[in-house]
Amino acid sequence: MNNIKNSIFYVTIIGGFTALIYWVISKGASLEVGRNIVKKQIESNHWNDFLHSMVENLQHPLAILLAQIVTIILAARLFGWIFRKIGQPSVIGEMIAGIVLGPSLVGMYFPEFSAALFPAASLGNLQFLSQIGLILFMFVIGMELDLKVLKNKAHDAVVISHASIVIPFALGLSLAYFIYETFAPEGVEFSSFGLFMGIAMSITAFPVLARIVQERGMQKTKLGTIAITCAAADDITAWCILAVVIAIVKAGSLSSSLYVIGMAILYVIIMLKIVRPFLKRVGDLNATRESLNKPVVAIFFITLLVSSYASELIGIHALFGAFLAGVIMPENNKFRNIFIEKVEDVAIIVLLPLFFVFTGLRTQIGLLNDPELWKITGLIILVAVVGKFFGSALAAKFMGQNWKDSLAIGALMNTRGLMELVVLNIGYDLGVLSTEIFTMMVIMALLTTFMTGPALDFIEFIFKDKITAVPQEIGSKSKFKILLSFATPEKGKKLLKIANSLVKKQADNSIVTAMHISLSTEVHSFDVKEYERKMLVPVIEESHALNQNMLSLFKVSNDIDSDIIDTANHGEYDLLLVGLGQSIFDGTLLGKILGFTTRMVNPDRLIDKFTGKEGLFENSPFDERTRHIIAKSKMPVGIFIDKNLEEVNQVLMPIFNREDAFLIEYAKKLINNNGSQITVLDAGGEVKNTREIQETIRSIEQIAPNHIMIMNDRTLKKEFLESQDLMIISLESWKKLIESQSIWLNNSPSVLILKP
Repeated sequence: MNNIKNSIFYVTIIGGFTALIYWVISKGASLEVGRNIVKKQIESNHWNDFLHSMVENLQHPLAILLAQIVTIILAARLFGWIFRKIGQPSVIGEMIAGIVLGPSLVGMYFPEFSAALFPAASLGNLQFLSQIGLILFMFVIGMELDLKVLKNKAHDAVVISHASIVIPFALGLSLAYFIYETFAPEGVEFSSFGLFMGIAMSITAFPVLARIVQERGMQKTKLGTIAITCAAADDITAWCILAVVIAIVKAGSLSSSLYVIGMAILYVIIMLKIVRPFLKRVGDLNATRESLNKPVVAIFFITLLVSSYASELIGIHALFGAFLAGVIMPENNKFRNIFIEKVEDVAIIVLLPLFFVFTGLRTQIGLLNDPELWKITGLIILVAVVGKFFGSALAAKFMGQNWKDSLAIGALMNTRGLMELVVLNIGYDLGVLSTEIFTMMVIMALLTTFMTGPALDFIEFIFKDKITAVPQEIGSKSKFKILLSFATPEKGKKLLKIANSLVKKQADNSIVTAMHISLSTEVHSFDVKEYERKMLVPVIEESHALNQNMLSLFKVSNDIDSDIIDTANHGEYDLLLVGLGQSIFDGTLLGKILGFTTRMVNPDRLIDKFTGKEGLFENSPFDERTRHIIAKSKMPVGIFIDKNLEEVNQVLMPIFNREDAFLIEYAKKLINNNGSQITVLDAGGEVKNTREIQETIRSIEQIAPNHIMIMNDRTLKKEFLESQDLMIISLESWKKLIESQSIWLNNSPSVLILKP
């Protein structure tokens, strides 16, 4: 009855008001009398009308901007992924993507496409949007600086950092003396040109350096700590110097710039002494995700915008204000982490690539069409490397570092990255740098950033003292060694429980290592120690509860799978245990089939997830990375699928063929160390026909009677399956099990898939 009433009401309302709309439009036509109404001619070719309308829509400024953003993000992600795969920071790939989309490549070989996608009239919108991205990015960089580290380790870091600024600054200024007449723009004073060349040579990219240090596992070493501290001190000092240089350039002389510098100093004092205490109080009261509501977030964003606006008005550039606003944010790491999450995705993924491409549009490598110009480019690169690399290395050596660490500090401080592009664009906007010099300096920024990784590898090779990330013990060769790699503490505890059940009574003859590897893009430099504690402490506490001796290992990486493989292979482990989680298998077909990945999809609907007779990893979005780990690991690999594992007492072990005989060795370990009850399911009839398997089982029965039994009935009852804690199965047999779509999988317990 209600449905009929609702239908009548709906028809009445829609029909009645549609008729009213039609009547008003018809009556309104009479009001046009006496007005000069221009009506569009209706052409017979509607297809041409449509095409003409589409062309007009494509040329609309908003449509052009959206097309630019989509193209830029796709190119940045693609090149970033490629460079990350070859061991370089993704920012280099994003910088390259900007140059590729500019006149140096796409503009040169596809001029019509380039003109359509980046018309001159649209560049203003692109520039302002990229500047907003830069403001947000500099805000994040300011927040990532840990001023407490600078206070604690200021002496050595300040000496090395300031030496790494003043030496390249002086060399850059000297280089400007020789190239000023040829390359300085018309009407630019030597002081302005020279100062910008000097500051451009002095920059270190703190965020790129921090990522490299994390990815190489150096953040806990003395070298890594000094490098990050030096880079932080370098960042603060260089931006202060840049603010002074901008003031001098805009004012025209040093004496005229004193007013600007004085205002800048007053502005910094106000931010540090008045605004910072206020923000600290707000942050202390709203340090949780729940309390950080929209009004509170608005306070911090208004601080960012007002600070940027004030520094732009003073004449030292809005980016300095954004950087300072980040520095004075509350020092509570939890608060900063929450706030960075709110800003970083939009700033780095969407807006920052616009800056790279805008820089690429200004970079015209085709202008360097003379060997002399390439000689000058080479000279610029040489001066940059000598000043920054060797300047930092010599200062570090003078401060008591050994040659290896000194050269490594020099290589890290020579990283320029995005920060260099920021400085160069400011100089270009001020008219201090010509297009030719701008292009040469962009090339220098790319090469000096790209060479950091290879330079560190070469230094390691020369000194032949490689730092191993794998904890080792003397005389550990003969011990049974298990490496478990986990994505979350909860998964780590479950994997540890399995490892413990294999070696519980062999503490003196076994080693268990728990490892967590995080993506470098997901861990901020100021939050590494807290994140490490959060990941490892619950697993360490579980090891104490199990009375299991355990080594722990934490790494930050840009390629988790390769690092898992390298660590396992170089450590000569006997078994690698990995959980089915975000770091390796999340989203794979295996997870979909089982329906109980980390997100615990309803296990009772498991059978509905089969999609035909597919193999274990076929048609999986991550099949390559999964196969990569299994194929490249030199030791047995166990893939654990958790379904609320509590104990490892009742274990089901299906045997499908003779190749599954290796599983009996794991049954022996579980019985000897954990007293587990093993049920061997003779799924393929191979147990009764294989003498080797029968003899192994009999030998176990003699030592531990009533701990192992053979089951021939393949029709497993629900009650029996639910009574089992764990199923251990070989990789090949698991594939067959999936292909057969066995109905008893619906009620299967947690699973450990073993590759021999």
